Amino acid sequence: MASHRQLVLELGHRPALGREDFLVSTSNQEAVAWIDRWPDWPRPGAGIALLGPEGSGKSHLAGVWRSRSGAIEIDPGALSSENIPTLLGDALYVVLDELDEGVDGTALFHLHNLIVEREGALLLVSKTTPARMGLRPLDIDSRLKAMPTVAMLAPDDALLKGVLAKLFTDRQLSVGGEVIDYLVARMERSFGAANKIVGEIDRLSLAEGRGVTLHLARRAISQTPNDEI
Repeated sequence: MASHRQLVLELGHRPALGREDFLVSTSNQEAVAWIDRWPDWPRPGAGIALLGPEGSGKSHLAGVWRSRSGAIEIDPGALSSENIPTLLGDALYVVLDELDEGVDGTALFHLHNLIVEREGALLLVSKTTPARMGLRPLDIDSRLKAMPTVAMLAPDDALLKGVLAKLFTDRQLSVGGEVIDYLVARMERSFGAANKIVGEIDRLSLAEGRGVTLHLARRAISQTPNDEI
């Protein structure tokens, strides 16, 4: 007898990442306001530090700023005092994402000095405050403390509902409001959890060839333990 389950092909999906796609609520409006006010950023701090939990939209906002400013992105872990001229080129604006995953303090100090000299700007993106990373030399620590810091908070109900709706739309899934309300009331309150639960619902929907229903949402929640979302 033929199986009713379909072969699931991991084709991926292309999320919408423009400024107009970024959802604003009380939990992130300050960060969005900073990005929107570009290029009216204060000097001589030479940029801002953007903080937030995993999946909060930090990289999305950084991408918006990168598009507006013409900035380049440099992997903090790849930064060294020797390769700064090569990595930077003629750029004036730089994004350093996941800064708390590790960065050479001396290299960051030299990069910061060069950006200030060029009258450019840095956007430092991390989960924790760069000024509390204990970087050395002390000169870079003092510069980071002088940089404006803006935080993206955990999502409120309105934002989490909006994020879920956007994630479903990105995957071309039609979902009723009762499903989103059900998920928000029961899932872990984080953007990372929203990504994973939508991915699980998408997988189940594809495998079984059915639309997204409350029954499917219940199964997805039960099959995705909290330590995974």
